[in-house]
Amino acid sequence: MTEQYLMDPDRQPTLAGVERAAKKIAAILPATPLLPLEIDDTTIWCKAECLQPIGAFKIRGGWHRLTDLTDDQRIHGVVAFSSGNHAQGVAWAARRLDVPATIIMPEDAPKAKLDNTRALGAEIITYDRMSGSREQLAADISQKTGAVVVPSFDDPWIVEGQGSCGLEIRQQMLALTGSEPDQIVVCCGGGGLASGSALANPEARIVVVEPDGWDDMKQSLACGTIVPVGDNPPATECDALQTLQVAPITFDILKARNALGLSVSPAEVHHAMRVAFAKLHLVVEPGGAVALAAILAGKIPLTDHTAITLSGGNVDNQLYARIIAGG
Repeated sequence: MTEQYLMDPDRQPTLAGVERAAKKIAAILPATPLLPLEIDDTTIWCKAECLQPIGAFKIRGGWHRLTDLTDDQRIHGVVAFSSGNHAQGVAWAARRLDVPATIIMPEDAPKAKLDNTRALGAEIITYDRMSGSREQLAADISQKTGAVVVPSFDDPWIVEGQGSCGLEIRQQMLALTGSEPDQIVVCCGGGGLASGSALANPEARIVVVEPDGWDDMKQSLACGTIVPVGDNPPATECDALQTLQVAPITFDILKARNALGLSVSPAEVHHAMRVAFAKLHLVVEPGGAVALAAILAGKIPLTDHTAITLSGGNVDNQLYARIIAGG
């Protein structure tokens, strides 16, 4: 691949790009653990991305994107939009690379995510999730300041960066079991982690899981074309997965792989969070627990080599305590 192609924002993500991203990330971060969990006499393998320095897998895409900025782009900085995990991933990379970062976050983002993003040195601008356009806000800032827009999933660097998680899963399962994963169940908002993991695991079945009422990727895959979230979607604690419409860059990859879409209820998510705490001793946020929730609810048959993502652990203390206590 030429340097010109690698720097083209309109290029398509590739397995070679995932491998390139993985090398960059491995140079600064250890691989997160792949933990066994026994369910109905079958062992599944849980990728603990909640143990990343920012508490979520989004650090991967943020680092891959920002390390490819030109010198001139670094001076003008970046602008991103996120409910919190992508915000922290971009802010973490920006602080390490000394790049100015502005993050557009919904007013109802969890306090923990707002506080953590601010602590990383990013400038935060809030907006109304249901009436404002974060994309337009980012475009306006970019036009005014020259900042590079870093989307949360609609970007080849982001897909490749998140795909490094799927590549680690494949390498770890080979080392631990002697076989690659034959099924990967992935928490899904915009589909960056799922599509990147699909590129990294060309032989595995890909299953994406979303919260009920926010299952636009599930509906899109079933219809064969992109379908937005319906009017008046329900309130959800899975803030990390509140994507109103997926993008062609992620949808096309998952459609080509015949990915299956599932959705889970709040009660199923809460149960999964309690199981992760009791059995794996991990704090997992609601959006990061949906893949495990689908498994525990029996919505997908287990295989001998099923892997799942525990994609984030950034949850407000009071909410987490209430859920773990069974409230």
